[in-house]
Amino acid sequence: MTLDEIIRTRFTSKAYDETRKLTAVQQQQLLDVLRYSPSSVNSQPWHFFAVTSDEGKARLLPAVAEANAGKIQKAAMVVVFTIREQITEEHLQALLDKEQQDGRFISDEMRQGQDKGRRYFVDLNSHSVESQQAWMARQAYISLGFFLLGAASLGLDATPIEGFSPEKMDDALGLKAKGLKSVVIATVGYHSDADFNAALPKSRLDADQVITLL
Repeated sequence: MTLDEIIRTRFTSKAYDETRKLTAVQQQQLLDVLRYSPSSVNSQPWHFFAVTSDEGKARLLPAVAEANAGKIQKAAMVVVFTIREQITEEHLQALLDKEQQDGRFISDEMRQGQDKGRRYFVDLNSHSVESQQAWMARQAYISLGFFLLGAASLGLDATPIEGFSPEKMDDALGLKAKGLKSVVIATVGYHSDADFNAALPKSRLDADQVITLL
């Protein structure tokens, strides 16, 4: 499909066919989409929990609103998007070392400039723990958008989900001990015949109501 076809035909799935699973190739492609998602100053302040087993899904259910339980149980994969409780010196150094390893710096000056620039924007959004976490959550939502489009490009259906208790999800996945916090969920797979949304036309405000060209 072309990008134009994808954006005009993708939809938020309301019900999944539990008999249809992801291929190994599809699963790896989705994981790659998550890993290669863009983030401000390449901060990558996230960790993704990709859940495909029935046992794993069962762990999530106590944290999920009843209306979303069926999606969690029947989707081929559930992704819990989490962020760090805080950006640490260790994380900043790990990012810089990985960029060095991957050949992004042709000089020490470039390495120092990248480090300085990233720290500037991290500090700019770190007036409090809450403000830093809000900034990191925005990065997670960039990844969510990337994931939804990536799933559609593979011919898969997906659903972004905010209907859950972050506190219960954090407990279910033991996130506190990992220094992480849950932000949002996405399910992905193939919609079932019970998915009423699959047959409905897409509805969006007119372009001139949401876009201004200057």
